[in-house]
Amino acid sequence: MPTFDGYSTSREVVDAFASQVQGRTIVITGAGQPSIGSSMATTLAHASPAHIIIASRTAAKVEPVLDQIRKINPVVKATFVQIDLGDHESVRSAANEILVATGSKIGLLINSAGNMAIKEYEVDKQGIETQFSANHVGHFLLTNLLMPALLVAAAEDQERGARIVNLTSLGYRISPVIFNDYNFSDGKTYDHWTAYGQAKTANILFAYGITARLKARGVAAFAAHPGSNIDTNLGSHLSMEDYGAIPAIAKRNTGTDFEFDEPRFKTFDQIGATPLAAALDPSFSSKGHSYVANSQVEEPDEIARDPRNVEKLWKLSEKLVGQEFSY
Repeated sequence: MPTFDGYSTSREVVDAFASQVQGRTIVITGAGQPSIGSSMATTLAHASPAHIIIASRTAAKVEPVLDQIRKINPVVKATFVQIDLGDHESVRSAANEILVATGSKIGLLINSAGNMAIKEYEVDKQGIETQFSANHVGHFLLTNLLMPALLVAAAEDQERGARIVNLTSLGYRISPVIFNDYNFSDGKTYDHWTAYGQAKTANILFAYGITARLKARGVAAFAAHPGSNIDTNLGSHLSMEDYGAIPAIAKRNTGTDFEFDEPRFKTFDQIGATPLAAALDPSFSSKGHSYVANSQVEEPDEIARDPRNVEKLWKLSEKLVGQEFSY
């Protein structure tokens, strides 16, 4: 079986695991152009999935990606579903639309939408801090609403099962989830990097929570750190000075030293490789951890894998979306 690293490309990963893609229904959030999601969506099209659904806020940003998918492989059905992850009514409506469009069977869900280090304190429609909302809480709700369709796919295709991939970041090391003050005292104690770290830690804890509950039923979840790329515009509002502040903030929040990983920057062709490996590599299910970096499973820091934090996050998330999910 091939192995990949921080320099592998998205296409190399998809070509190696094409049999994991063929004929499957795939849902990707975000994926407006240019983004990690759009890179993954167009690359996956080469391996002939049955259907790629992109759930995103703005149709105009997604239509060029859908057109590209159809151009790459006219056999692949490509669909847009409107969603605002910061509006739980919108998430519920989108989930219903996706379930109808997929015939309630989804082999792969990639939670790719998100934001990064928003400098001013903002809240979503429910009053939840916007980074925690867009990166984690909205995806927690969407994922669980789509779970019946993932379980159907896993039961019908036991060899491949079903997978969920959350996009996280090495930035999780900036902060744990602040369970007693996730909303930063309504903004009074807000720090944009701490909020980002909290959200990215939540992405990993959520993956552990899904796997603990559903691995025995064929659904595995991973949180993938794709690396950094300047083409996606995710951090276009940030300066090098902003990035330079991270180590001190991380030290203050966690007591540990923060170091950027290598390669420091990846090309647009490389940026989707790690989440695609998390989605497709069959060997990952037996590795015992839910964090993937540079296309390999790794053990994350304790703040992102402690079983007590996994369960605390699940309970907090249920409270924030107003619904319990037990399996």
